[in-house]
Amino acid sequence: MEYIKYEIKNKIGYVTLNRPEKRNALNAELVEELKHTFRKAEEDITVKVIILKAEGKAFCAGADLAYLQSLQKNSFDENLADSKNLAELYKLIYTLNKVVIAQVEGHAIAGGAGLATVCDFVFSVPEAKYGYTEVAIGFVPAIVSFFLLRKIGETKTKELLLTGNIISAEQAKALNIYNFIENADKIKDATYQFAQKLITNTSGDSLTLTKKLISDIQNLDYIKGLNFAAEINAMSRDTEDCKKGIAGFLNKEKINW
Repeated sequence: MEYIKYEIKNKIGYVTLNRPEKRNALNAELVEELKHTFRKAEEDITVKVIILKAEGKAFCAGADLAYLQSLQKNSFDENLADSKNLAELYKLIYTLNKVVIAQVEGHAIAGGAGLATVCDFVFSVPEAKYGYTEVAIGFVPAIVSFFLLRKIGETKTKELLLTGNIISAEQAKALNIYNFIENADKIKDATYQFAQKLITNTSGDSLTLTKKLISDIQNLDYIKGLNFAAEINAMSRDTEDCKKGIAGFLNKEKINW
């Protein structure tokens, strides 16, 4: 692949944006390569947790503006197809059956902020800036709005999307967009250790079903939501992981996940 590096180490799939000369800006090819790589990691039985990171000084600067300018000659249908390509990537990460951790070591702006938003956990260095700047160039942060509203609610989503303000990593953490702030010399190890705790201490089946529960239950009214939760509960009891986990607990045996 031209823009993505992928490697596996100790049950972690590392997905690395590799377009540093363009601050890892998104274009159609990069989005397609990300989708391909995440699907590959999802299907790989040797991978339990995925870490998304980037080469260079920026995590992701959002859409490649030269690429966006070239799209202005497109028809509405052509632009819609391109927009759906990014929407598919965000949905794929958000609903992936494995946990995705963003390791943000540089600025995450516009579409780059969107990439961080749809991950399950975010580690960031304190120096990294974050924001949705689309309104400043006459664009709209449309696709990510769906996920950001779920994550932080309408009031703060409006504040970020309508102002285009760029905020600090600490502010993003206070808004519950980021989970952890780590210094540059510690973030790699901190992210790795967190991933290893998930790998060692949790069931893969349980992670998959819990992500599905959180993703899907928000669309349901309370009766349908409770019924759906009961279905997930019943499904989990029939998994091999649940049988193994309960047997291990009752027998006071260490569970090897």
